[in-house]
Amino acid sequence: MLPGVAYFLLFHYGALVGNVIAFKEYVPFDGLWGSPWVGLGNFQRMFEDAAFWDSVLNTLWLSVLQLVFYFPVPLGLALLLHSLTWSSVRRFVQSVAYLPHFISWVIVVALFQQVLGDTGLLNSGLSGAGLHTVDIIGNPDAFEPLVVAQVIWKDAGWGTIIFLAALAQVDEQQYEAAAIDGAGPWRRFWHVTLPAIRPVIVLLLIMRLGDILSVGFEQMLLQRDAVGPETAEVIDTFVYHQGIVGGDYGFAAAAGLFKGVVGALLVYAANKVAHRLGEQGVYK
Repeated sequence: MLPGVAYFLLFHYGALVGNVIAFKEYVPFDGLWGSPWVGLGNFQRMFEDAAFWDSVLNTLWLSVLQLVFYFPVPLGLALLLHSLTWSSVRRFVQSVAYLPHFISWVIVVALFQQVLGDTGLLNSGLSGAGLHTVDIIGNPDAFEPLVVAQVIWKDAGWGTIIFLAALAQVDEQQYEAAAIDGAGPWRRFWHVTLPAIRPVIVLLLIMRLGDILSVGFEQMLLQRDAVGPETAEVIDTFVYHQGIVGGDYGFAAAAGLFKGVVGALLVYAANKVAHRLGEQGVYK
């Protein structure tokens, strides 16, 4: 466990010290402690910045879309895989479904551009058939369903791992007893499968809520210029352009700290709700 523990201590917990620049007018040449203090000045500028609130709204809306349309897909896929009786077919389907997770977002976005872009495979076919072409990649109105489809294609298979592990723990005798009592497939799912995997669903929902202000930095950054910042600017890309590109490090750190605090509060609140509903949640 030591390499993993060292990684988190160094790059996650140790890096928290750097949040002090959110309260400073950070100048790299003056260093972390030599830069002048500005107190809550960066946060005041952040809350008065209309571009920041636009990025927050875009982030929340895209997160809600992913939660509604992506989250059920791994569960449904896990149920379908679990129902397969041929282990060889199950392993093959699992391997094919897992594979996109290991492809970087650069490759994923490039694949979608090659298929759905202005000069992609789809438009080449439409043009060859004498039909009107459509640029899905560069269309701001199609951006939201596009990014949700990309997430589903890339990570739905990987998301089935935890659900498959939970389904494997369900006692088969419960299904047999329910079938003897006359329960059909839907009632067996509702009264046997769903109660057995409900703690896992609640746990993943809580973790997803804590990550609701993160919708994929690389995915958004790679497609931001195609549809414009009004459509694709999220908190992570806002921080990148303000800090790394613009050099306003203190202001960008304030936005990043705001995102982290809100995420932590959401996890705490969702965990409290889970406790009131009788679930264990992330922690007791």
